[in-house]
Amino acid sequence: MKDALDIFLWVIFPYLALGSFIFGTIGRFAIFHAGVTAESSELLEKKQLMIGSILFHIGIIMVFAGHVVGILIPKSFTDWLGIPNEMYHIGALVMGGIAGFMALAGMMILSYRRFTNKRVFKTSSFSDLMVNVSFLIIIVLGLSASFIDGAILHPEFNYRLNLSIWARQIFVFHPDYHLMLQVPILFKIHVICGFLIFAFFPYTRLVHALTLPWQYIFRRPIVYRKRPRV
Repeated sequence: MKDALDIFLWVIFPYLALGSFIFGTIGRFAIFHAGVTAESSELLEKKQLMIGSILFHIGIIMVFAGHVVGILIPKSFTDWLGIPNEMYHIGALVMGGIAGFMALAGMMILSYRRFTNKRVFKTSSFSDLMVNVSFLIIIVLGLSASFIDGAILHPEFNYRLNLSIWARQIFVFHPDYHLMLQVPILFKIHVICGFLIFAFFPYTRLVHALTLPWQYIFRRPIVYRKRPRV
């Protein structure tokens, strides 16, 4: 029974979540493209939105980049570069901690604004509220996993020897669930919550993150001329 649960969580579930992300995103853009928007509530309240949004977006982009680097770059490569394992982990904790706490501060401000400002709350959908709560949970889990479960409770744990390898195996369709059996519990919950966010990503306002304004880079420049006085 336990093996069946582990196989589902670390072999089947990631593909279900990624399938929902990929096909849900394609369907959202193909069928409901007009609804792909952040639905800004800036007109209802601006100060908290600006502070929270800047902190959260800078922090979460740094966090995402750190996750990508931690997963895609194997330990053998940093060993080849001559980077000691202790130095790598200290750097990851420092940079990840700064980014994580920035993202957490930003999301706390945005969540406080969404739940306490009556006008903002009334214009929020259920998915909007769930997005805020979900990000608060996953950020807290990530920080707790790094600074409590990893650094204090299991200082010998090195995610690059199991979790990262398992994550890379997903992309070649051969994940070994045995690797995840060695991972501390908070890391496991963090991973599951991360895949859940990927799963419901296309059905919320989060999908606006994929609508980068490329047209502003490639369009012809607009020339503004001052109207001559008559």
